[in-house]
Amino acid sequence: MAVSGISDTRQYLTFKLDEEVFAVDVSQVREILELIPITKVPKTPEFMRGVINVRGSVVPVVDMRIKFGMPRGEETINTCVVVMEVEMDGETAVIGALADSVQEVSEFQPEHIEPPPKLGTQLNVEFIKGIGKQEEEFVIILDIDRIFSSGELQHVTSAGETAVSQEEGAQAVNV
Repeated sequence: MAVSGISDTRQYLTFKLDEEVFAVDVSQVREILELIPITKVPKTPEFMRGVINVRGSVVPVVDMRIKFGMPRGEETINTCVVVMEVEMDGETAVIGALADSVQEVSEFQPEHIEPPPKLGTQLNVEFIKGIGKQEEEFVIILDIDRIFSSGELQHVTSAGETAVSQEEGAQAVNV
């Protein structure tokens, strides 16, 4: 049984959080970065790790494990930041999602994607487009545009802008 809303074969970037495999539509992924120092922004939600500089732009970084109610993970050589474009209220925002590791780009045909189960999932199912199967493991296909509420996304993006303003002010004082 195919999932409504997924009508064509698409490519998805797969990544791991803990032992679970997740996927996002590759068209929303800008790039994958090695873990770089993250500047913590005060008074932000726990799931927001801080901001990073990506070629002169401030990008908020979200710890997807915490956002999904998982325990915070150990940072390893495989830990990375998946930089994505998220659509919210007609606006496009760029965020970084902390992942334990990135696996590969996989293609899923719509008839091989099942709807999310109604019970027994750790995630709120409104975030999930469907469940795909890759070899012998299940892949949770995320609707990245629905993971954050508009208030959360606004909080994350405004925190990034505040951090830039504070950093620019500190640089001006040091000149």
